[in-house]
Amino acid sequence: MGSDSDLAIMSKAAEMLEKFGIEYEMTVISAHRMPDIFVDYAKNAEERGIEVIIAGAGGAAHLPGMCAALFKLPVIGVPIHTKTLSGVDSLYSIVQMPSGIPVATVAINGGKNAAYLALQIIGVNHKEVKERLLAHRVEMEEAAMKANKEMFQEVKEADDMKNTNKLSYMDSVHNDGRIWGISVAAIILLFPLAVSLIFGVLPNFKVLLGGLVATA
Repeated sequence: MGSDSDLAIMSKAAEMLEKFGIEYEMTVISAHRMPDIFVDYAKNAEERGIEVIIAGAGGAAHLPGMCAALFKLPVIGVPIHTKTLSGVDSLYSIVQMPSGIPVATVAINGGKNAAYLALQIIGVNHKEVKERLLAHRVEMEEAAMKANKEMFQEVKEADDMKNTNKLSYMDSVHNDGRIWGISVAAIILLFPLAVSLIFGVLPNFKVLLGGLVATA
């Protein structure tokens, strides 16, 4: 990496390599500030048994391209996010290499995917690495299927809850309707009886009232 400020991103690549049991070395080398040391490192990398270089850099980001010019095996470039142009400057600097000197460039801050790509490259000549990578992909597939199943279960439970609440509301409306219907029916049935009682008592009341008046 070109600066220790890139460590947070490049450490994700290191974690993946450790997970798959791949030996690696992590070094801070600036192609601009340490040119002689950098050239020596890149030229002799293959002799030290390095099969792939993952180079992370931001801004001008010349490190991956210079590695590709000096190291004859695959180079993977990781554009680092920058405050000035959000890493787009890093991306363009790394991905726009001249013909014949390619850098396999991943996404901005894509340290983890850089490690996956390195594993695929290493797996071409190392069967055990390829098998571990294939097993890991099966695990990722199973995890995705499990997450999908859990999501559908949560959606189903939420729908069931909504339907239950809807049924409860409809039952309430139905019960209220029955109560109102019974009340109206009762009024209709009792109304004639009430009228007959009123008109049956009223004449007697008039007679009683007249008697009281006469007595007075």
